[in-house]
Amino acid sequence: MYYFSNTSSEFIEWIALKTGLKSWLDKEDSGLLGFLFTMGGLIVWLVLMLFYFSLFKYLFLIIGSPLFSYLSEKTESIIEGKDYPFSLKQLGKDMVRGIRLAGRNGLWQTVYTISIVILSLIPLVGWLTPVMAIIIECYYYGFSMLDYSMERHKKSPSESIFFISGHKGLAIGNGVVFYIMHLIPILGWILAPTYAVVAATLSIYPLKHQQVETKAEPVI
Repeated sequence: MYYFSNTSSEFIEWIALKTGLKSWLDKEDSGLLGFLFTMGGLIVWLVLMLFYFSLFKYLFLIIGSPLFSYLSEKTESIIEGKDYPFSLKQLGKDMVRGIRLAGRNGLWQTVYTISIVILSLIPLVGWLTPVMAIIIECYYYGFSMLDYSMERHKKSPSESIFFISGHKGLAIGNGVVFYIMHLIPILGWILAPTYAVVAATLSIYPLKHQQVETKAEPVI
């Protein structure tokens, strides 16, 4: 984070020099323009730092996918009062799916982040971009956590994407708490994914019973 922070600052300064923006600001000698440029640079730096932090957590999600999948399954087994037999084959499938989904979400978040970086260059309007970046980041983290339950309910990746896209508030809410807990050093880093997986499992679990009840209804 320290080295990326310095690199981001140097990148912003390099852009200002190459585009001639710094020379133009020095020539104009305007306090207002200088303030807007300083705020714009700060916003771009903040968005870049958020993006780097998100890539770090995606790596964490990929590495921890076997544990998160098991934790989700264990949560549901406690709710239902029964044990699910351990299956190495199923665990492997869960890992592959988790990695693919994390890669897919990371790619889409990169696309959105590039758009946000461009938007952040617009004075005043660009000052809202860090909030946009955090909301998008929280959505995709919550997305990853919810998918562990969706997979166990035999939902295909496309079905999972369709369902979670229709319940964006649920994904964002899960991701927001996950994100905030990372502000607590060490302890928060350990508890955040645990909370997120358990909370996601509890929120998706009623869907399983809704499907059973729907199938049990007689056709008239």
